[in-house]
Amino acid sequence: MTSPGPAEEILDIVDEHDEVVGQAPRGEAYARGLRHRCAFILVRDAAGRVFVHRRTATKLVFPSLHDMFVGGVVGAGESYDEAALREAQEELGVRGLPPPAPLFKFLYEGESDGGPGPSWWSYVYEVRCELPVDPQKEEVAWHGFLTEAELEARLREWEWVPDGLAAYERLKAHRAGRRPAPGRPQRRR
Repeated sequence: MTSPGPAEEILDIVDEHDEVVGQAPRGEAYARGLRHRCAFILVRDAAGRVFVHRRTATKLVFPSLHDMFVGGVVGAGESYDEAALREAQEELGVRGLPPPAPLFKFLYEGESDGGPGPSWWSYVYEVRCELPVDPQKEEVAWHGFLTEAELEARLREWEWVPDGLAAYERLKAHRAGRRPAPGRPQRRR
C-alpha cells in the first residue's frame, strides 16, 4: 500500500480568526486558495548561523526558490507545535531535535497576478540544531548555514519564497520590539 502524496494530505481549512471551518486535500486547498495553517521554523546551528536552502523544482508551491525557514503545512487535527517539530526533523533529516520555540503567529496573504492570492496562518518558531543535517532530497535542492550578515546580503541577490520573506521581516520586527509595516512584502530577487 502506497502512502498518499503531498497533494492528497488532508488539511484543516480555517477562517480569518484561525478557527477550523472544514477540511480539504492539500492540492485542492492550494488550487482553490483555501486558507490553512503552516509552521515556519528558523534553524540555527551551534555557531548561531541560519539554515538556508533552495527548494526543489517539484515543490507544489514556490518551486526552486530560496527560504530561510524549514516547515510546511499543519495536517488536519495536528497542532502548530507538533507540525513544527515534525517538519523541522523531516526537512533537516534529523531525529531528537528539541521542540522549536514558538515566537508569534500572523496571517500571510500573498498576491496572484497582482490580485488577492494564497492565504495561510503562519506560526513562526526558532530552534537550535546541533545535530548533523541530512536534508530531504525531495524537499531541499541545496542548503547551507549563513551568518545573519551573509543572509542579509543574499536577500538582495537570490529569489526567495514570498511567505518566508514576510515571516523574516516580521521576525526582525519582533526581535526589535516593533510591529511590522502593514501591507504585503515585496518579492526580492
